[in-house]
Amino acid sequence: MILETGRRVLAAEGQAILNLIERLDERFVRAVEMLNECRGRLVITGMGKSGIIAKKIASTMASGGVPSLFLHPAEGVHGDLGMIAAGDVVVALSNTGETEELVALLPYIKRLGIGLIALTGNLASTLARRADVVLDVSVEAEACEIGPMPTVSTTAALAMGDALAVALIEKKGFRQDDFAILHPAAGLGRRLLTVGELMHTGDAIPRVLDSTPLKDIIYEISSKKLGTTTVVNNEGELLGIITDGDLRRLMEARDDLRFVVAKEFMTLHPKVIDRDALVTRALKVMEDHTITSLLIVDEAHRLEGLIHLHDILKAGIV
Repeated sequence: MILETGRRVLAAEGQAILNLIERLDERFVRAVEMLNECRGRLVITGMGKSGIIAKKIASTMASGGVPSLFLHPAEGVHGDLGMIAAGDVVVALSNTGETEELVALLPYIKRLGIGLIALTGNLASTLARRADVVLDVSVEAEACEIGPMPTVSTTAALAMGDALAVALIEKKGFRQDDFAILHPAAGLGRRLLTVGELMHTGDAIPRVLDSTPLKDIIYEISSKKLGTTTVVNNEGELLGIITDGDLRRLMEARDDLRFVVAKEFMTLHPKVIDRDALVTRALKVMEDHTITSLLIVDEAHRLEGLIHLHDILKAGIV
C-alpha cells in the first residue's frame, strides 16, 4: 500500500511535467524575452504553498545572476509594496488565479506599468486576465486522494519556473565563470575555479636557466617543494621542465655529473594550460598524462605560472 501510494504520486507529478512540454509555445518565449528585457528586478510572488515555490524560483534566478526577490502578497498589501518599482517584472504564482492577497496586488502593479507574468492553472481567472503573459500550469488532479492538498500543482509550477530560469540564464549568456563568482564558498563554485586563481606565480615558481648546473637545479627543486622546476631562457620563455623523475633517470644513466646543465636532460615540450581554463580541466589533463604539474605561458610562450596537483587537492576540488 505504501509503495503503491508513493508510485502513484510520483507518476502523477511526472506526467504533469510531461504535459507542460506540450503547452510550451510563443507565450513562454514572450515571458523569457520580457524577463530578459527587464531593467529592474524580478519580483516573484505567491501565497501559501505557491509562495514556497516562488521563493525557490527567486533563489534559482538569483543564483544565475538575475536580480530577484520574493514578495509575500499579504505583507505586500500591508506595507511592503515599496519593494516593487517601475522597471521591475512580476511573476505571480496561483493555481486558482483568485488568491485574495495576490489579486489585491494587481491594481498597484498595473498602476506602475510593471510587466506581469502569471503561472496559473486557471486561464479564466482574474490573475490570468490581468497578466501580460499567462503560462498554463494546470493539472488534472492533485496526488492526495484525501483532500486537495497542493502536490502535483506545485510540482508543475516549480518545473515551469525552472524552465523559465534556465532559458533566461542561457539567453543572458551566463557563464561558468559568472556562476563561480556568485558561489565563492560553494562546492560547485570551487569546481569552477580557474587555473589562474590557483597557480603559483612570481618567485614562487621554481625556475632555472638552461645553463644552470645540476647542484643549483637540485636546490631549486628542493627549496620550492613542488617536485619540479621549469627551465627558461634569459627572456623568460619556457624551454622545458625537470622533475624528480628526470633527476633519478640522469643519475642512473651517467657517472660523471660534475658538468651537467639543465638543457642536457630537461624534458622538452612540457604540458601547458591556459590561465582561464577551469581547474577541473587541469586535473583531467594531469590524470590523462600521469603528471602532477602544468605550466601556464603567455602568448609569447613566456612562463606565467605553475599549478600542481596538491594545489587542486588543497582547494577541495576533488
